Amino acid sequence: MTPAISMRDVEMVFSGERSGEPYAALRNVQLEVTPGEFFCLLGPSGCGKTSLLNLVAGFVMPTSGTVAINGEAVDRPAKERGVVFQSDRALFDWLTVEENVTFGPRMRGVPEQAWRPVVDEMLKLVGLWDHREKLPRQLSGGMKQRVQIARVLANEPDILLMDEPFAALDAYTRSHLQREVTRIWMAHRRTVLFVTHDITEAIWLADRIGIMTRGPGSRIREIIPVDLPRPRERMTAGFIELFNRLSVAIDAEAGNQRLAEQAA
Repeated sequence: MTPAISMRDVEMVFSGERSGEPYAALRNVQLEVTPGEFFCLLGPSGCGKTSLLNLVAGFVMPTSGTVAINGEAVDRPAKERGVVFQSDRALFDWLTVEENVTFGPRMRGVPEQAWRPVVDEMLKLVGLWDHREKLPRQLSGGMKQRVQIARVLANEPDILLMDEPFAALDAYTRSHLQREVTRIWMAHRRTVLFVTHDITEAIWLADRIGIMTRGPGSRIREIIPVDLPRPRERMTAGFIELFNRLSVAIDAEAGNQRLAEQAA
């Protein structure tokens, strides 16, 4: 089976405009995500998770190595890869919920009779049908993120890329949206690449979890399967055991970084 997402020997080096020295954000990244899989990238802030996601999105190109979607090299952004950002600033403040969600199909010139059923389905799927005439400023943070999700899904992407979309939300809203995203994913089974630094969130959502090393030169340290039945409960023995295993792996990376700093 051709991977939905494939990264081979990927390196990402930034020019280092301030210091004058190049900075290697990613080095020797190897990754395969299967079609329909929910894959989480887990690691602390600054470890290169967003850089990796931006490469898959086509927002930037690798310094070396290859990034491919369904066997085709990525060379630009495309509607087949929808991105849900961390900030709700991605929404257009002057457009209603419905206008935000329909923006993509309308800009691509898709006839309304083609996109209308899809948009209506997405608004109902994320629970915003009754709020479709509201502006973003009239919505809570959690509702704004649901607008982002609906807007991306309205373009019917093959792959959904999510960059810490719930990081700024309160614990209750975050937990609710994690359940909603799981429900939406199970309904449509699109491939998802989800970036997070929250171990509990990764276990709740993922089929597999890729642990990123600390930078510079971050890579995927190891990939751990989540062999827990859905729907998941957070306080089961299996959940806690996996949480502890992931914590040890991430703490080991932090310890390696401290040793390197001490040696320097």
